[in-house]
Amino acid sequence: MGYPPQELLGRDFSSVFAESATPGAAGDPHLRKTVLTAITTSGDYHSELFARPKSGASFAVRVFATLLRDPASAPTAVVILVTPFAESRSTDAPASGANAATSPIAPGIICRKIDDTQFILASAVMHKFMGLVDRVAGHTETVLITGETGTGKELIARTVHESSNRRSRPWVDINCAALPENLVESELFGYEKGAFSGADSSKPGLFEMADRGTLFLDEIGELQLHTQVKLLRVLDGQPFYRLGGHLKIKADVRVVAATNQNLEAAVAEGRFREDLFHRLSQFHLRVPPLRERPEDIVALAEHFLRLKAPDKHFSEQAVSALLSHPWPGNIRELRNLVAKVAMESAGSEIDFAKLNGALTGEPASLRQSASMPVGNLDSMEEQMIIKALERTAGNRTIAASELGISRRTLSRKLKEYNINFAPGDTTASLGFISNEQQKFFRARVEIPVTIRNSQGEEIQVTGVNLSTGGMGLDGMKDPLRFGGMVDVIFVLPDSDTRFQAKARLMWVGDEGRVGVRFAVIEPALFEQLQHWTNRKMKEEGWEFPS
Repeated sequence: MGYPPQELLGRDFSSVFAESATPGAAGDPHLRKTVLTAITTSGDYHSELFARPKSGASFAVRVFATLLRDPASAPTAVVILVTPFAESRSTDAPASGANAATSPIAPGIICRKIDDTQFILASAVMHKFMGLVDRVAGHTETVLITGETGTGKELIARTVHESSNRRSRPWVDINCAALPENLVESELFGYEKGAFSGADSSKPGLFEMADRGTLFLDEIGELQLHTQVKLLRVLDGQPFYRLGGHLKIKADVRVVAATNQNLEAAVAEGRFREDLFHRLSQFHLRVPPLRERPEDIVALAEHFLRLKAPDKHFSEQAVSALLSHPWPGNIRELRNLVAKVAMESAGSEIDFAKLNGALTGEPASLRQSASMPVGNLDSMEEQMIIKALERTAGNRTIAASELGISRRTLSRKLKEYNINFAPGDTTASLGFISNEQQKFFRARVEIPVTIRNSQGEEIQVTGVNLSTGGMGLDGMKDPLRFGGMVDVIFVLPDSDTRFQAKARLMWVGDEGRVGVRFAVIEPALFEQLQHWTNRKMKEEGWEFPS
């Protein structure tokens, strides 16, 4: 936008963004009030606005703002993400407001920087997925991230941490499959001096080190059952002991876990505790594989090529080859391939022949055609593992038994050879929200609401968010007159249903913002409200556990 950073420091948001492109619209107090009302009542704000650069004409942008809270739920900061439209909308189009519908204009490429890593987002499905990630970041519950090898699960976990109110607190991570079984528990919970042979001094565990921060448990499916029991107790808020210790320790830690396994299948096989699975998946995010988001393939390939060889580019035929490849190794495979062809290509253009040669020279093609192990010992071992997985339809337990090795050893070999043979998740779901968290889902609205107190006095206000448990209101100038039980009356959005419930005032904010909790609702009306909120959750991308 042409502003130096020092010129923007301290300026009001509405001085550089406006609801219309007319010259006098900047600094509009109505916009400031709209944004603050939306984020303090519903937690976030979506809209289409006009950015005012230092020089030149205004241009249309998409704005997403979310409120960050501390562990005591007090507001601490507002994070605002602004992205330009791929094409400008007409300057006389009306502003969308806080409850805007999704624009038909395709989103452009967004680059988010997470821990010095560029996060490239080009596809509509990933824009939608990151909306779920941003919503999850504002909560404190556990998160389970699943997806195939190489899809970027750790980067998603890091995004949850960096976008949360714990971002200034510790980030601690551990790969549960990378440690021997006898060391996982001591790493997680710590140990005292003399607890076992070699414990020459006391050591705090990762839970203690992550206190008030985030603990990332990668490859959570590899945890042994006895460690799962202890982890479940800690997630339920129970104190724990270091190995060999007698002092109870309690830590305030948000756990984010990831796996490329099908944990529901592991539960059915008795390898993973069902109660731990449900406790971990309060929010369950599924990272789409690269083949489900072709727009990202080209954007990522060009990004990786710029990093390795900024003077080179792909031919149109090479781009077609990129799009036709299934990418079983996902982003990791794409990054390695681009690095290889960038190094091997002498000219400025990477053509189809060079790219196709690199693709067909990958071990994946050898895997499809080899009927007997060939090559050196490592290659023979790799192909034997692949054949065992093919015979057992990807069942790691049976495949390990056939190979005469433990399941943990098989998991390490799969990572070593970068073999992705996890049971496929064929659904297009991006995330699952637990039954418990569904009760707290708040959908943004902008509807007239009538509040009536026990003396029959009425006031007209605006509903700004709605859930099955209550709603946020704006415009209640004298909330003390409406203490105790009140009637809340409005028309349920997208319907002709007149909704009426008994409710209580639960909190009072600035400028007439209040929150009410429903106390008494007729069963038929509650069922309609539940159907409405379920539909809103599905529109956002959430699915419900079976």
